[in-house]
Amino acid sequence: MPPQATYQLDYLPRLPRDKSIGIGCIGAGFIMADCHLVAYRQAGFNPVAIAARRREQAEEVARRHQIPAVETDYRELLRRPEVQVVDIAVPPDHQIEVIREVVRHADHIRGVLAQKPLGVDFRQACEIARLCRNAGITLAVNQNMRYDQSVRAARSLMAQDALGEPVLATIDMRAIPHWMPWQSRQGWVTLRIMSIHHLDTFRFWFGDPVRVFASVRPDPRTSFPHDDGICLYILEYANGLRAMSCDDVWSGPAKEGSASDIGINWRIEGTRGLARGTIGWPSYPQRTPSTLDYSTTAAAEWNTPRWNEVWFPDAFVGPMAQLLCAIEDSTEPEISGEDNLKTMALVEACYQSAREHRAVELQEILQTAPT
Repeated sequence: MPPQATYQLDYLPRLPRDKSIGIGCIGAGFIMADCHLVAYRQAGFNPVAIAARRREQAEEVARRHQIPAVETDYRELLRRPEVQVVDIAVPPDHQIEVIREVVRHADHIRGVLAQKPLGVDFRQACEIARLCRNAGITLAVNQNMRYDQSVRAARSLMAQDALGEPVLATIDMRAIPHWMPWQSRQGWVTLRIMSIHHLDTFRFWFGDPVRVFASVRPDPRTSFPHDDGICLYILEYANGLRAMSCDDVWSGPAKEGSASDIGINWRIEGTRGLARGTIGWPSYPQRTPSTLDYSTTAAAEWNTPRWNEVWFPDAFVGPMAQLLCAIEDSTEPEISGEDNLKTMALVEACYQSAREHRAVELQEILQTAPT
């Protein structure tokens, strides 16, 4: 095994050689205006048009990010020949209608970056993937936690076998998200919005589990009807690995007057090493980089690499970069629509497990995919 000093942490995304491909942006809310477009300009990408129902909002975002064309109807944006990649940032229950329009323009549109969750459920995700596949359009999903710097660095560490065989992995989230107005009409909250990040991260780190057991309860602070407020789940892997997460969006009565204890911590225990880290996202808009500490049996001290980049907004370069690289190289994106179907299926398995109070195998959900 190499000495610890030789571990190179590959925590930044690979960028395309050609950054000139025209990106059409659908949606002008926070995630587009303050994350996607900030990151794209930092990376030198080329957003050429933006569409939103509120034209004044789209125009303000266009001015801020020097986007030359503004549309009120996204269908007009899709007709523009300079738009070769579409970045979709609309609520999940509107995604499929946008995709149905996108595939009508496969003569010039080559790729789509869709928000997570990919539609409202697993079956709808399958339909979105089918539509893009049949049209010959490359579909990637914006599972941006894969590009959080500590998440990516941890995977790099494991790829170099620094930790040995993974034994136990945990994510402990104590944070209070800002729920969007559209979420009140969904009937669900945390599993498809927050937990999907952690479930996808476990898949990114370790591959697909055999089964999951989930337990949920409502969040006392969230007033609209939902079941999945506070979510606990355990993933069982064939090799014995166990991965578990506590996704606590209540986090105590911090907004009601008590002191707060907010943060996200992760930990990976292996047979030859231990890695632990923090996720800086809960401090947004304060720039707080995520962290990684690790130690191995080869040298009994903590290594504490640090970086200046942060998840929000810097890591949002990654999902678009991997789509542009895939188009450039005629390969599948790292977070392809087909791969993301397994994350969506794992989320669905969590819902079924919570409803039925039993462990649910991932294959149970995957075999329900429409043929």
